[in-house]
Amino acid sequence: MNSRRKFIQYSSMLGLGVAVSPLQFCTSPSKESVATESEPLLSEFGIQLYSVKEDMAIDPAGTMRKLASYGYKQFEGFDGGKGILWGMSPEEFNGLLNEIGAKMVATHCNVFENLEEQAQLALQTGIQYLICPWIGPQKSIEEYKNIAAEFNQIGEKLNALGLKFAYHNHDYTFVELEGQMPQDVLMTETNPEWVDFEMDMYWVYVAGIDPKDYLSKYPSRFKLCHVKDAIPGPGDPHQRGTLLGQGEIPYSDLIAQSQGLGMEFFIVEQEQFPSGTPMEAAEANAVYLSGLQKS
Repeated sequence: MNSRRKFIQYSSMLGLGVAVSPLQFCTSPSKESVATESEPLLSEFGIQLYSVKEDMAIDPAGTMRKLASYGYKQFEGFDGGKGILWGMSPEEFNGLLNEIGAKMVATHCNVFENLEEQAQLALQTGIQYLICPWIGPQKSIEEYKNIAAEFNQIGEKLNALGLKFAYHNHDYTFVELEGQMPQDVLMTETNPEWVDFEMDMYWVYVAGIDPKDYLSKYPSRFKLCHVKDAIPGPGDPHQRGTLLGQGEIPYSDLIAQSQGLGMEFFIVEQEQFPSGTPMEAAEANAVYLSGLQKS
């Protein structure tokens, strides 16, 4: 179907490198104060490995070891051309995770093909969620309803195996179409027992929607989220990414609020790098999240 074609187009982009500047990052937050004596806001947090895709392509095991040393205890994967286990056997993958004290809680993948094969790998390695990362803008609400029906079928299959399914949004599902918001259609047309959602807070925010308000509209439907910041002001929404704490999304409050609305996994993702390297950004973002405290 159309969603399969668009997913394949999206997947082909994953292997493309992104040029970055070798400048150093400033890691101290500029927008939000960080308390020094209190309970951490997050006991654990993760990173979407696509944030460091160039490093993963060269040395996936070494990259994951370094990320774990920064404080990431959860990983969310993607298929960069070597499968969801990055060319490792389940035994090798489990050994690596045990060595570094981390879990692969989810992975983005093409759920429209080879679902059973990917599900078996997930079951062998403790991956809880298989996530559809992209469907592309659809031309009608009816097409979104068709996708919702397919999500139900995928979710039911994975549920029967003891796995979970989720869909990760971009901004296009938050743009009105035929008098409706496509994301609302996906929410209401899917079975909560089979289909969860991963909120990319950046894409919700740059689409002009308050992430907290939308989470409140559908409590407990969003179990995972992508945490990435946006530089202040207008501009191309695809080019506003920056380090956590360097943008205008109020994550200290937003994370605390979303915890009370069913959010379980907080996963760093960064795709634009104003300066420095992706690995330096990953380290700086881990410092930021580690420093957030409960009020």
